[in-house]
Amino acid sequence: MPMDLLSPSPLVLSIIFFLVAFLYSSVGLGGGSSYTAILAIFNINYLAIPTITLTLNLFVTSVGNFNYIKNRHLRLRLFIPFLLASVPFSYLSGTLQLSKDTFWKILLICLVLVAIRIYFFKNSTFDLKVSRIQQFILSLVLGAILGTIAGVTGLGGGIFLVPFILIFGLGNVKEAAACGSAFIWVNSLSGILARIQYTAIDISYLPVILSVIMGGMLGSHLGASYFKPRTMEKILGLIIIIAIALIARKIIQG
Repeated sequence: MPMDLLSPSPLVLSIIFFLVAFLYSSVGLGGGSSYTAILAIFNINYLAIPTITLTLNLFVTSVGNFNYIKNRHLRLRLFIPFLLASVPFSYLSGTLQLSKDTFWKILLICLVLVAIRIYFFKNSTFDLKVSRIQQFILSLVLGAILGTIAGVTGLGGGIFLVPFILIFGLGNVKEAAACGSAFIWVNSLSGILARIQYTAIDISYLPVILSVIMGGMLGSHLGASYFKPRTMEKILGLIIIIAIALIARKIIQG
């Protein structure tokens, strides 16, 4: 089916996003990459995709950030190096006005990396010890890379940041999750501030944003899923696989 035919109304998107947000949040996941994939699958204007996704990221992580900070899981020593590098890069990359072809190619590469992370890295149980200086440098480099990705595509980067923290022994599971959530929030805000300078926010997608907020709140409150987070991540990762296939075909067809 040509991607041009996959253009649902904001109402249909709202229903889909509500269900995805509900399922993700019911097992404690955010699902930012899946929202981007859904927008790509339904052929939403490439200029609007990052702005919509960044806005979703901002709202979805707000509640989580409040809880993490309240329970003192956010360690500033861990978070600040990522923050220092990511915010300027997310802002600068958000001001870039890429061509449609370039945007789809970058998004394709990012979604392929997300899929690899989901299906080929089962866990992050091993611990690579590095010195404090090496930790700081690695944090700056990764922060800059993920900040750039956030500004260009709207992907928050938490799916890469959290396992990175665990693999290099920078923090425990709660601290990694808190850092990832805060990282997504600040870079989403930075990216939005950059993008609204030249890309108007389409209020017709307001129902989509509201549906994600409601689905996320309801899912996290009920905890209704019988699946484990890892299982749910793999199931909903199929959305990303579909998006990869459709974007690849779009690029090939020109």
